[in-house]
Amino acid sequence: MEIQTLTLILLLGTFFLVGITGGYFLRWIISLGKRGSVELKIKQMILEARDESKRLTEEAEKKAEKIVEESRQEIKEKEEQGKKTEARLIRKEELLDQRQIDLDKEENHIKSKIEEAENVRLDADKIKSEQVKALEKIASLSQGQAKEELLRQIEMTSEEDIMVRMQKLENSGKEKLEDRAKEILTTAIHRLGNSVSSDMMSTTVSITSDEIKGKVIGKEGRNIKAFERATGVEIIVDDTPGAITISSFDPVRRQIARIALENLILDGRIQPAKIEEMVEKAKEEINKIIKEKGEQAVYECGVYNLDPRLVSILGRLYFRTSYGQNVLNHSIEMTHIAGMLAEELGANVAVAKAGALLHDIGKAMDHEVAGTHVEIGRRILQKFNASEEIIKAMQAHHEEYPYETMESIIVQVADSISGSRPGARRDTVENYLKRLKELETIATSFSEVEKSYAIQAGREVRVFVTPEKCSDLEAKKLARQIALRIENELKYPGEIKITLIRESRITDYAR
Repeated sequence: MEIQTLTLILLLGTFFLVGITGGYFLRWIISLGKRGSVELKIKQMILEARDESKRLTEEAEKKAEKIVEESRQEIKEKEEQGKKTEARLIRKEELLDQRQIDLDKEENHIKSKIEEAENVRLDADKIKSEQVKALEKIASLSQGQAKEELLRQIEMTSEEDIMVRMQKLENSGKEKLEDRAKEILTTAIHRLGNSVSSDMMSTTVSITSDEIKGKVIGKEGRNIKAFERATGVEIIVDDTPGAITISSFDPVRRQIARIALENLILDGRIQPAKIEEMVEKAKEEINKIIKEKGEQAVYECGVYNLDPRLVSILGRLYFRTSYGQNVLNHSIEMTHIAGMLAEELGANVAVAKAGALLHDIGKAMDHEVAGTHVEIGRRILQKFNASEEIIKAMQAHHEEYPYETMESIIVQVADSISGSRPGARRDTVENYLKRLKELETIATSFSEVEKSYAIQAGREVRVFVTPEKCSDLEAKKLARQIALRIENELKYPGEIKITLIRESRITDYAR
C-alpha cells in the first residue's frame, strides 16, 4: 500500500515537471512568433514615416520657395518706392535751397532798408532837436514849460467844455449801474428787518452782600487762586459794592467763569474741590450752548451739509463781539443779505450764504493760533473739507485775497452792509474822535483847502477851498486826491463821501 502511494506521488511529480517544461517551450515558441510580427510592423511604420517626412519636406520646400518669391517681390516694390521717395526728397531739397537763397537775399535787402530808415530817423531826430532848440531860443521857454503853458491856456479857454465833457463821461457810464446797484442793495436791506442793537457780554457778577467776597477769596486767598487756576481768568475783588469783576481776553473763559461763580454763590459752599466741580459743569453747559447756537444759526440760514465740528466752532462766535456787534448775529445777518443779493444777481445762492455764514469763523479761535482771522478761517474750512467755492467766497471779504468768483464779491458787499448799518457797531469815544480828527487833518493838509469838517459820524467830509487857488477843474482833481489819501491812510467801514465846495463871492458898493 505504501509502495503504491509512493509510486503515485512519483508519477504525479513527473507529470508536473513535464507540464511545466512543455508550457515553457510553448510560451517561447509563441513569443518568437509575436517578435517577428512586431518587427514587421515596426519596419512598416518606418517606411510610412519616411514617406510622410518626404511629403512634408516637399510641401515645406514649395511654401519656402513661395515665401521667398513674395519677399523678393515685396523688396523690389519697396526699392522702387524708396527710389521715388528719394527723388521727391531731392526735388524738395533743391526747392528749399532755392528758397533759402531767396530769403537770404530778402534779409540782406531788409537789413539795408532798416539801416537806411535808422539813418533817416537819426537825421529827423537831429533836425527836430535843432528845431526845438531854435523854438526854445525864440520863445525863451523850455519844452516842458511850453507844454505846461499850452495846457494851462487850453484849460483856461476850454475849462467849461472840459468840465461838461468829464461830467458826461462820468454820468453816462455810472447812472445805469448805480441805479441798478442801489435797487439791489435797497431791496436786500429792506427785506431784512433784523434788529441792529449791539450786544456786549457782561463780565460782572452781582452779589447780594460783601460777605460773599470774603468767601470767594478764601483763607489766605486759596479759593480765588483755585478759581483762577481752574478757569484761566482773573478775578478782581475791589471796593465796588455788590459786584465781582471777571477779567480775561477769552470771552468763552469769561462765560465759563461767570456761570461757575454764580453757581458757587448760589450753592454757598466755596472751596477748591467744589470750585473744580462747578467749573467742569459750567464748561459742559457752555459747550452745550455753543453747539445749540451753531445748529440754530445753520438751521436759520439754511446752510446744510457742514461738518458737525465746523458747526460747533461756528457756535463759539456767539461769545465773540466786534466793535460791540455780536459776531454770530452779524454772520447770520450777512447770510440773509448775501442770499438775497445772490438771487438778484443770478449767483450761486448756497455758496454765497455758506461763505457769508463762515466768513468770520477764524475769530472763534483764541490768540494762541497764529495768523489773521481770514487765514485761520481758510485753514479751518480746508481741514473740515469745505468746498473750494465756499473758501473762495469767504477769503476775500477783507481784500486779503483777490475776488475770484461773483460770490466772493457778494460776501464782501454783505459784510459792508451789515457792519455799516446805523447802530450796528459802536466804538469808543476816543477812537471815534481820533478818526474824525484824522479825516479833517488829511483834508486840510492840501494848500488849496481853507477849512474842512467831518460830519455824519465820519461818513462825509465837507471841504472848503480858496477859489483864487483852485479852479473848477482843479477842484475835481483835488477831491479825488483827498479820497485817495483817505483810502490809503485810514481804516474805516463802508465809504466816506468827500464834498468839495468852491464858492466865489464878489462884493461891490454903489455910491
